[in-house]
Amino acid sequence: MESTGIQQLLAAEQEAQQIVNAARTAKMTRLKQAKEEAETEVSEHKTSTEQGFQRKLEATSGDSGANVKRLEQETNAKIEQLKNEASRISKDVVDMLLKNVTTVNN
Repeated sequence: MESTGIQQLLAAEQEAQQIVNAARTAKMTRLKQAKEEAETEVSEHKTSTEQGFQRKLEATSGDSGANVKRLEQETNAKIEQLKNEASRISKDVVDMLLKNVTTVNN
């Protein structure tokens, strides 16, 4: 009877060892799967972020060219406005200078 009890204990120990081994294998499989999923998510996020950055860069570069063109147009318009203003008042300025240069104060 003792040998039957010992046999049952050995069988139970082997069964427990198999259960532990199966659980360990399942855990390792799940960890490997989780690692692969995380690497995939990181890769997708990196790709998405890089694409967003490239879109912003392209949009900003395009805007930069448009801004430069707009600033050139505004500058040219301002220069033209100043030239017109100068030509409009240049006769008055010349007359004022001549009057002050030719007038003698005692």
